[in-house]
Amino acid sequence: MSQDNNGDLSQFSMLDLFRMEADSQTQILTDGLLAMERLKDDASAVESMMRAAHSIKGAAAIVGLEVVVQLAHGMEDAFIAAQHGKLALTPNRVDVLLAGVDLILQLSRLQDSGVDTWLAANSALIRKTLDSIASIAFLPEPVNLQVEAGLMPPAPAPAAPTAFPPGELPIAAAPSTPVSEDAPAIAARTPAALKTAQNFDRLLSLASESRINAHQMHPFIQDMQRFKRNQSSLFALIEQLHEAISNSSDAGLKEKSLLALQKTHPLKQFVLEHIADIEAYERRLLAVSQGMVDEVLTLRMRPFRDGVQAFPRMVRDLARGMGKDVRLEIIGEDTLVDRDILARIESPLNHMLRNAVDHGMDTAEQRIAAGKPGAGTIVLEAKHRAGMLSIEISDDGKGVDLEKIRARVIDRKMTSPQMAASLSPAELMEFLFLPAFSLKESTTEISGRGVGLDIVHETIRSQNGTVRIESELGVGFRTYITLPLTQSIVRALVVDVKGEAYAVPIVQVERVIKVPQSAIHTLESKQFFDLGGEHLGLVSAAQVLELGDTDSSSEELAVVVIGSGARRYALVVEAIRGEQSLAVQALDPIFGKMRDISAAALLDDGEPVLILDVPDLLLSIDKLLHEGGLHQLTKSDQAERRKTKRILVVDDSLTVREMERKLLLSRGFLVDIAIDGIDGWNVVRSGDYDLVITDVDMPRMDGIELVTLIKKDIHLHKLPVMIVSYKDRPEDRARGLSAGADYYLTKGSFHDETLLDAVSDLIGDARR
Repeated sequence: MSQDNNGDLSQFSMLDLFRMEADSQTQILTDGLLAMERLKDDASAVESMMRAAHSIKGAAAIVGLEVVVQLAHGMEDAFIAAQHGKLALTPNRVDVLLAGVDLILQLSRLQDSGVDTWLAANSALIRKTLDSIASIAFLPEPVNLQVEAGLMPPAPAPAAPTAFPPGELPIAAAPSTPVSEDAPAIAARTPAALKTAQNFDRLLSLASESRINAHQMHPFIQDMQRFKRNQSSLFALIEQLHEAISNSSDAGLKEKSLLALQKTHPLKQFVLEHIADIEAYERRLLAVSQGMVDEVLTLRMRPFRDGVQAFPRMVRDLARGMGKDVRLEIIGEDTLVDRDILARIESPLNHMLRNAVDHGMDTAEQRIAAGKPGAGTIVLEAKHRAGMLSIEISDDGKGVDLEKIRARVIDRKMTSPQMAASLSPAELMEFLFLPAFSLKESTTEISGRGVGLDIVHETIRSQNGTVRIESELGVGFRTYITLPLTQSIVRALVVDVKGEAYAVPIVQVERVIKVPQSAIHTLESKQFFDLGGEHLGLVSAAQVLELGDTDSSSEELAVVVIGSGARRYALVVEAIRGEQSLAVQALDPIFGKMRDISAAALLDDGEPVLILDVPDLLLSIDKLLHEGGLHQLTKSDQAERRKTKRILVVDDSLTVREMERKLLLSRGFLVDIAIDGIDGWNVVRSGDYDLVITDVDMPRMDGIELVTLIKKDIHLHKLPVMIVSYKDRPEDRARGLSAGADYYLTKGSFHDETLLDAVSDLIGDARR
């Protein structure tokens, strides 16, 4: 239930108000019980829990929820006994009290019409919980295993018939709890939350429009400045004219000239003053509009605690159910996070914490034997760093055995043993992000299916964030997550593609560079350049976005480097405009999910811009590469290239390929190469060639089949094809010529001049 109403609660019913109070008071009870379990004698926690239970009891009495009254009353009695030192809140007793908290929370979220049905269906569970709270003092104390470090391992399961086994809280274990009865409560609250989100989005859109309108003043001021310069030129001419007239003998003309000159002074002052006023107005307008945007963004921000307040309880219950003693420490609870991001990272954080408990933490006895405290600690920290949200999850568990990852990679034939042996620790850790990759030998309800870290990785990446993991065997595991502070405003690099503006989120841009045409090379029909010793593939943004081919006649190409690892590409664009902060506007649902596009925005000058979905873009590039449909984009010195003839050499032998290439280059031809028939077929369709020279015996597609395809193609059938092969039998020659080859040359008989003479016979000299 939203409370963003400036304290005006008149619009809510009494049951709505009870829900609001139950939400806050049950959180106090949960936090207090977890604190008491650790600190044992925290008087302030007991007092706050007593007040919370008393408040819930009074509110429930007003709305007629008698079961909640009884639950809260029993809990209040337990807290009073604990306050007077008559009752120790051991883990077994905390289990029972937390079960009561769960029942109160679930009851508070029911619709009026569903209360009686739910109470009837869960009467046995309710009675069992009430009896357990009433007899809480008779629960057995946990065995106190004192060790050298003075630490206490997790308590054993309670033996009393009214107690609940560790990890089986009544509210979670009740199979009879009807999910359908909860659904109306959730559904009833969803429209209000959705309406609030829509209002925020609308406010942000209006604030962004006001900022754009403020920027529209700048062109007007520039026009005024031009007018001022033209006016100054005119006034200078008037002064020169006046000086010339002053030398004449016509008194009337002198008088009129002086009058004209005098009238220019106030006009000059008028323009100067008004330009200054307009500039001041623009500054105020920009400040106010930016302030509006900032205020709306502030309204969308929520403290980190709002999204993680359930995690300490989850970690505690999960660890108890596994016979472990683990506590979660949260640092940076007041760190502000966009409400949308907070909602979307809840699941990834949940996965990481469950993994930490299940994979990383041993039992108290095992930890003590390893020289560690019996109780394990997981630290969840959130903070702002360099304009980004930084979340760090660390534990003091057993960490990950890198050699176990290496062995699992080899067992699953994901790489060769030789390659696996050379992998660095960081490269090995990356395997944990792969789907279905798990180090667990057996599958449990919590883990072992390999669907944890890959979900975390994909979810964080979809939010324009990054995730990195580190581990030290026997010391612990650490996860670093970096996210934008908000998804409503994105800092983006604006580029031009085919004359249209597109934006790339700046967090997904590795670097922006200018690549000279002379630095671009071609291998296997793919173009690349050298960047820091790495061959980086060039991809036309226009082709990926299906806007046509890139006009790359300039001496340098504007390139945006995106992706990482093996999926790292240089995206070629027409021009780089620069960085801008864009107010993200969702695309109309009628369009569905647009390929390669995530959202839209307006630039400062009001021009619409589409924001690219970089992960989707990388998938599109991979698809183009897989299908062999990637076009070559560099056409340096177009006019000069059109004057020079171009030859494609197709051969699977590196030695033969290079020899033929160098021979042809020495005669002034432009030469591209392909490594087999399939590669040659893809290349010849994407380029403008004057001759194809091909071998016969090649993998995937032989030369005869390649010649046949070329001669049957409506666009290529006139292209001359020469076969150069070791096969010199008459039947081999006849087979090649019958397929459509224009020339058949045997490798065993030709010398340098033989090949060049054959090329000259077919297409003449290198120049057109």
